[in-house]
Amino acid sequence: MSSLAQPAAANLVQSVDWLAIAPPTLAALVALAVLVADLFLAERRKALLGWVAVAGLAASALLLLPLLDGDRATFCLAGDADVCSYSADRFTLVVQFLVLGGALLTALLSVTALKDADRRLPEGEYWFLLLSSAAGAALLPAARDLATLIVALEVASLPAFALVGIRHGDRKSSEAALKFFLSSVTATAVSLMGVSFVYACTGTLYLTQVADRIQHVDGQFHTLAQTGVVLTLVGFAFKTAAVPFHFWVPDTYVGAPLPIAAYLSVVGKAVGFTGLILVTVVAFPSYADVWGPALAVLAALTMTVGNVGALRQRATRAYSAVRLLAWSSVGQAGYLLVPIAAAGYSDDPRRTIGSTLAYALMYAAVNLGAFAVAALVGRTRSANRLADYRGLSATNPLAALLMAFFLLCLAGLPPGVIGLFAKVTVFSAAVDAGLGWLAVVMAVNVVIALYYYLQWTALLFRAPEGDPVRHRLPAPLTAAVTLTGALGIALSGAPQLVLRFAGTTLF
Repeated sequence: MSSLAQPAAANLVQSVDWLAIAPPTLAALVALAVLVADLFLAERRKALLGWVAVAGLAASALLLLPLLDGDRATFCLAGDADVCSYSADRFTLVVQFLVLGGALLTALLSVTALKDADRRLPEGEYWFLLLSSAAGAALLPAARDLATLIVALEVASLPAFALVGIRHGDRKSSEAALKFFLSSVTATAVSLMGVSFVYACTGTLYLTQVADRIQHVDGQFHTLAQTGVVLTLVGFAFKTAAVPFHFWVPDTYVGAPLPIAAYLSVVGKAVGFTGLILVTVVAFPSYADVWGPALAVLAALTMTVGNVGALRQRATRAYSAVRLLAWSSVGQAGYLLVPIAAAGYSDDPRRTIGSTLAYALMYAAVNLGAFAVAALVGRTRSANRLADYRGLSATNPLAALLMAFFLLCLAGLPPGVIGLFAKVTVFSAAVDAGLGWLAVVMAVNVVIALYYYLQWTALLFRAPEGDPVRHRLPAPLTAAVTLTGALGIALSGAPQLVLRFAGTTLF
């Protein structure tokens, strides 16, 4: 009896590819190290924790380099090495680069924000939460089963709730965190119900097996399977801030510390879009007739509502600059949804997804740059109104020029060539898929967005009202602005590199 039990037990033992899982694992380990170190460091030395976090995120990103030589997978099904829970393929590496790079730039912004807060923000908890969220976000693109996907989504999200409300005694921050938490938990509960329906129909959670089995479910389970597909998509649609799941965005961005708003606008969106891509293109390709039209309508609604919301921001309203960036991020989410919707109509959906990744890389670089300049202005103008940017060119010409460049990239105008290039790739994805009406809606929204982006750009170079306020650039903030500016300029010089890096064939 014992001799029979030993081989059976041996089959359950999985070898772990530690190099494949190294990037999210290192981020998680540094998070634990920061939390423990916080217990023993004196108050005056806790600023070191920020630099440990920055170094940890940079090291996690560097660990992606050894993985470029080929696809790797681990935590595979016993007896079937092709069915795995974790895959470090080209798609995974591109998204992990975006996530860890975005988290690194957020950490640089946070070093200055925590110093300016003068101990009003708990440093140890802040860095632990940020690193934990980044670890979950880096895990998600590698997930190849629905359970790991949902767990990674929550590991990325739960620390973000706490980060939004981390300013103790700040009513605005607490309300923003509560709204973010309640709406997100509801969306997650709906997704879990969808996953349970899918599991009931297929008997598996692995994405590739789900794709094979869901095509052949009994007729009596067809409606249950369709319902499971739709409900599973809801949680990821919430993370992307797609309409009608967008209502939490403006208040959350205003209530959160500004670096966290930047983090949510880039890394939070990357998490949502990655999940959407995995469940649609990998797990549910046979239900493209369900999710393709649904995502096309969501894309049209999202870009329209986002751009109209940004258009309505008044320059003198408190936090109007952050609110405009929040509504703008909703509009940009609509553009990002277009290629995923187009994949539902394409003969080669995985090729179409490259347009979303190319656009996401562009958006991440320039949107983080815009938030970095907003953080600079917010150091002396706490209300962060659009009117506060008037005459920025007179006090800080470099910051004004870079902000203008970031806004023109988001608008898709030269010299922001990378923004124009990204919009053209998304537009062509819609046209190639036969979604002419969606391409027309996108074109109209691009014109709407031009108005408020150019209006903000013009403010930067107008004569300042009253005495000009000098904005001092600390080293971490300088590094964040410089890195995003250099990346945006380099990509505008060679925009084809983005699509080549994102890959024309994925997975």
